[in-house]
Amino acid sequence: MSAPASAPEASGADGRPGFKVYRPVLPEVCPTDPALMVLTGDAGGRCEIFAWDARTGRSRQVTDRPHGTLHCAIGPDAAIWWFDEDRDGRGVWRRQDFHGGPDRTALPGVPQGTPRGLAAAADGTVAVGLGDGDGLAVYLGRPGRPARRVLRVAGAAALAGLSADGALFAVAGPATGPGAVTVHRADGTRTERWSGRTGAVWALGFAPRTPGRRRRHGAGRDPRAAPPTSLPAPALAPPPTPGTPDGPGAPAPDAAGPYRPELLLVRRYGDGYAPATWRPGAGTETHTWCAFDTEITARWYPCGRRVLIRQDRHGRSRLFTADLDRRTLEPVPVPGGTVLDAAPRGESDVHLLWTDSATPPRLLSTAGSTLPTIGSPVGRVPGRHTELWTDGADGPVHTLLSLPGTGSDRPPPLVFLVHGGPADHDRDAYDPMVHSLVASGYAVARVNYRGSTGYGPRWRAAYRDGVGLTQVADLTAVRADLLRRGLARPGAIGLWGTSWGGYLVLLALGTRPDLWQAGVAVKPVADCALAYRAGTPALRALDEALFGGTPEQVPERYAAASPLRYAARVRAPLLVVAGTRDAKCPPGQIRAYLAALTAAGVPHEAMWLDSGHDGYLGGEHVVVLRRAMAFLGRGLRGTRPGPHEAPRPDGHGGTGSRLAGAPGDRTTGRHQERR
Repeated sequence: MSAPASAPEASGADGRPGFKVYRPVLPEVCPTDPALMVLTGDAGGRCEIFAWDARTGRSRQVTDRPHGTLHCAIGPDAAIWWFDEDRDGRGVWRRQDFHGGPDRTALPGVPQGTPRGLAAAADGTVAVGLGDGDGLAVYLGRPGRPARRVLRVAGAAALAGLSADGALFAVAGPATGPGAVTVHRADGTRTERWSGRTGAVWALGFAPRTPGRRRRHGAGRDPRAAPPTSLPAPALAPPPTPGTPDGPGAPAPDAAGPYRPELLLVRRYGDGYAPATWRPGAGTETHTWCAFDTEITARWYPCGRRVLIRQDRHGRSRLFTADLDRRTLEPVPVPGGTVLDAAPRGESDVHLLWTDSATPPRLLSTAGSTLPTIGSPVGRVPGRHTELWTDGADGPVHTLLSLPGTGSDRPPPLVFLVHGGPADHDRDAYDPMVHSLVASGYAVARVNYRGSTGYGPRWRAAYRDGVGLTQVADLTAVRADLLRRGLARPGAIGLWGTSWGGYLVLLALGTRPDLWQAGVAVKPVADCALAYRAGTPALRALDEALFGGTPEQVPERYAAASPLRYAARVRAPLLVVAGTRDAKCPPGQIRAYLAALTAAGVPHEAMWLDSGHDGYLGGEHVVVLRRAMAFLGRGLRGTRPGPHEAPRPDGHGGTGSRLAGAPGDRTTGRHQERR
């Protein structure tokens, strides 16, 4: 579930506004009443759940917990679901009436776990996926009634959808693994399986209940999508049932016929990707007429065999409507830049979250419907935002470049903001870290190194120099290109990354120590083998795919890619931020790295947070941002950075980015996990 995380403003010594952190979110819409929405927004520096009524324009805070709340959904009865988790990310689903009242356990008897999917059928049956340590457990039941466990799967997996009749559910595993997608009956028996060994495959959810395939389009649901581009997790919104225009009382569909479950997939097809569908007894159909050269994700429209497709391409995105019966593909007009999320809503409406590098995210409706205010910063990001392509061994490397308007002929100090993943990419999208750095006089380079999404399957699989080392080679090549172009200052170039991005910061500092003057690594992988052994099942599966085996099977590959091996070679000042409860980049392997730095006499600073990988408290993000900005100021300028105007929010929500383990650095509850 995507959600915003923002922090209260903190004033500097001169009383001017300090830093503010944001995260973007698309509200979930009630499938039977599209005026009722639920979203995660800022509540005094914490992520909390809010209800919003489009008829009145009023919002209501649903949750209020000391450490924040992230995951939410809304059902056809307008009940709000939210995940009550502890500091380690384990918990249960609770529900509350839209207009208020007591919180109730959503499915009594279901044990605690980590959220791995939520879906509903038209008859009220709900499927819940929970991580239980070494795998996935799937439970079926009715709200307020005891649920039963119907499936237990070892390893990395997540619930990917429930058919409208409740008869089938889909489970997604690693997209390139032998059980990339499986379909099970309600009793847990498996009825279909796709292997990703010959081509990656992702599950995106079952079609709504539309007997006779009506041509009318109503209020949509948000099916569980876990494609390469990783749209947010699904809402608890079953398909429309016969009744009102989008629920009880609706006119009967035009053509009689029984409901036939249909599962939406994305498959690797040649040098690109294509949507596919599966029906029991009919098999799988890959819609090759609708293939794309870079990563896509898709969502069903609520009626008819139509899907909304989002393509991520070269740091930007496009939307299309594909009619699977007519075999037509029509673009959905959106501004240039990035669509962070999009979902079909209403007869012919699409809700989308749009941004570009200079413009904070905005909620838009293609039909002009009213949407809540999400608290984006006002105005535009200062400076000039451009891009460049650098020649590389496997093709040109794309960099998004933001330059401050200093009015000086001397190049500014440069910071590489290194994205996580590795199956992710930097977008032509607002980033509060870019905003803060550019406003403080830094240039910012965001490099979509080999392994990034958005450039096709060959780019995503290009690791000719090995894991990590390939990406460092791309960062190094872009650094040299920026110097040749006179866009960077020798002796004033730093690195800053979180999670996998933090890992690349450590690896670059150790393998190319003479190129960098400062580094900030937030919750990084510091030793690949130790991180594997202490990590989650999903991340172990990711590592096995990247390295071609376990640390016992290919120890030399893990060793060659581990920053710990090169710790004694680090020369630049280094700040390492870690979480004591981090399950993705565990604290033990970071302690081992810090001990190696100390033994080698390498100057460094360490900052420990009492949090997991994905913190929901804005105050923690602000503390890390301030510490990192001051650290870079000393390393790249020899002084502390001066005060600047911070992004200023409006409304109750926030839009945001990747800071100190911010939720944007992960894929919670999806079949594919990232660091």
